[in-house]
Amino acid sequence: MSFSTKCDGGEKLPPGQKSAWFSFIKSIATFKGDLSSITAPPFLLSPQSIVEYSGYWAEHPSFFVAPAHEEDAQKRALAVLKWFLSTLKEQHGNKDESNKKKWKLKPLNPFLGELFLGKWVDEAGTTELVSEQVSHHPPATAFNLWNDEHGVRLQGHIAPKVYFNGTVNIERKGYGVMHIDKYNEDHLVTMPKVHVEGLVTGSPSPELSGTSYIHSSSGYTTKIEYFSKGWLSGKRNAFIATIFLDDHANEPIYIAEGQWSDTYIIKDAKTQKDIEKIDLNTLRKTPITVFPLDKQHPLESRRAWQHVVSAINRGDIFAVGHEKSKIENEQRQMRKMEKCEGSEFRRRYFTRANDNPIAEKLAEVLKGTSVKDDMIWLWDDEKYRRIEENKRNGIKSPVHCRFDSGIEGIDMSDD
Repeated sequence: MSFSTKCDGGEKLPPGQKSAWFSFIKSIATFKGDLSSITAPPFLLSPQSIVEYSGYWAEHPSFFVAPAHEEDAQKRALAVLKWFLSTLKEQHGNKDESNKKKWKLKPLNPFLGELFLGKWVDEAGTTELVSEQVSHHPPATAFNLWNDEHGVRLQGHIAPKVYFNGTVNIERKGYGVMHIDKYNEDHLVTMPKVHVEGLVTGSPSPELSGTSYIHSSSGYTTKIEYFSKGWLSGKRNAFIATIFLDDHANEPIYIAEGQWSDTYIIKDAKTQKDIEKIDLNTLRKTPITVFPLDKQHPLESRRAWQHVVSAINRGDIFAVGHEKSKIENEQRQMRKMEKCEGSEFRRRYFTRANDNPIAEKLAEVLKGTSVKDDMIWLWDDEKYRRIEENKRNGIKSPVHCRFDSGIEGIDMSDD
């Protein structure tokens, strides 16, 4: 068997990177345990931390708020499905906005307490995001998105587990719960599995698999099945979604079918007539707005990783390793200090809970799906209000930064 080491439109990996690539493949094939702890070669690193991935939920704010304007419950379920499908292409697709293949697919592992804050402002009004890395071992990211004007919010947490079984597989524990104020309605959203294809050819590409669900408190269930291209037939990134009343899975109301990275068609299940065709390539993405780096909190992702990202973008693999080590070593020192002091790192916006009654109730009808977890983090509105009030009053906690990453020695009290 011959191995291709071409990436991104036929670009060949330099000899040094070729060697590192095969060493990386060998290391993950023989590694036992969670692969998230393995350091990827610098040339594979994406200039983006996983904590930013929460932003994919609202790249199309009009889709995010659309369910609030559907009077009919089954049409709201369909609107929630359309929103969910709109989040997948940029998050999991193997091509960027200019249709070039992405091969820098390994995002940066967030450090404990890492933050990503931003907002989208467009015809849907203002949609805001707070994302926080609430656990490092095992990794978990909590998020809260909301649009007050339309009364829609999405809260949840994602805890990925990465392992090798012939290929790289990513199981994502956790979920999101979308709440629509106008109807006092909740929608539980579970996560599909991810596996990475093209490892041996040096052209890694993520693919979704398995089944995920959206279940609403109004009594509608959406089942989404994902399929990857086979050796002889099929298309990449394929899916079939059905919406039905609870316990009536054999009597679908709507069917959506196509590719989550390209186009799909929504049909009336009874008449089999097409209702709508959606081309995901034509959806206008609203860019997220974040504060300039010098105005960000030292724990905010883009400020903390700025020198690593700069090194990745200019292809300086030595600087990447050096700058990453600064942050990682500083984090190890902070954990040692906390252990010696008998203290625990205080989460800024979220609080740990033993359960989530809303999510657990919604999951009851989803056979084989459990949302019970050892690590549940809920949005803490009191913390958020206190931080915002202190910002308005100009109150800042003292910050001492030894390194340019700006994450060492931070007092996380109230600002």
